[in-house]
Amino acid sequence: MSLLILTEVTKKYDGIWALNRISLQVEQGTIKGLMGPNGSGKSTLFHLISGIERPDSGRIFFKEKEIASLAPHEIARMGLGRTFQTIQTLGNMTVVDNILTGMYRRLEGGLFSCGFWLPRIKRGEREALKEAKRILEFVGLLGRWEWPASQLSFGEQKMLELGRAIASRPELLLLDEPAAGLTPAEIEALAGRILRLRKDGMTVFLVEHRMEMVMEIADEIAVFHQGEVIAEGSPDKIKRDHRVIETYTKGRKALA
Repeated sequence: MSLLILTEVTKKYDGIWALNRISLQVEQGTIKGLMGPNGSGKSTLFHLISGIERPDSGRIFFKEKEIASLAPHEIARMGLGRTFQTIQTLGNMTVVDNILTGMYRRLEGGLFSCGFWLPRIKRGEREALKEAKRILEFVGLLGRWEWPASQLSFGEQKMLELGRAIASRPELLLLDEPAAGLTPAEIEALAGRILRLRKDGMTVFLVEHRMEMVMEIADEIAVFHQGEVIAEGSPDKIKRDHRVIETYTKGRKALA
């Protein structure tokens, strides 16, 4: 089953094509990689899927519902989560509070019930805290749970952003260059976590320049160049595609 379907999606900025009639699908329960040179339209595509921007034309379906006209919070409520190229952590809040903010759309209770501290609100907060700690253990930050997020290292803040996205329990998780700036050891740990998410039933759509990591973990890869899909298929197929070799690897005979 295709969880995400894009049909003939286009986007222009000042008359220049950022995306030119993009059509692709992301199958449920898979990891799909999206590769391409800088400026090829990868992050623009994520902005359109998550509702931050709107396509000029074309259609975007998530769980068989068209979403191109929906606001970001409406799409998030449907079960879509994402991270960004630049770190979006809340530096003045603790690590655990950052995770709890990711649960906002599914936590029960409003101002009235919280003000009277009803038993079900207490139970809900206890369960949320337990889950937040489980997520922090998953991303390797349980020992930092009371730290201000601003005191984390760059790599730790990237993992915190991943944890906050996971906290919303998304069915589809968009990861925009999650390995950028990480050490080799951190990249290896990240790859293992993404594979575990898929094993637990989450679908992942991944933009990444770290070719080796994408080739290792993705079930299918699409390659962008100048706003168009130039190749799509399994990692083995992408490694040997002549347009990918020519465009993305600058003449190397095959990808590593």
